[in-house]
Amino acid sequence: MTATTVPMSIRIEATAKQRLNEIALRQKRTAHALAIEAIYALIDQKEREYAFNQSCIDSYNQYKETGLHATHNEVSAWMDSWGTENELPTPLCHE
Repeated sequence: MTATTVPMSIRIEATAKQRLNEIALRQKRTAHALAIEAIYALIDQKEREYAFNQSCIDSYNQYKETGLHATHNEVSAWMDSWGTENELPTPLCHE
């Protein structure tokens, strides 16, 4: 099953278009293919940013409701132990 595509028109500065064309020529690809790749990369990045920000908000709201947390020092010590012979367990949340 193929995805449905729809046309989209964008305006960019002439110098940016020329730079894109030069990159496309060097890579033996079309400017269109590079632009599509860039748009998909931006969409993925922005969706990851949104998901991360939402998880931060959710974590903060959960903290406000329960008071459960791990301190900076607990988390830092745990992370500093990663990859060592004495790797610490994940810190437990507490009040």
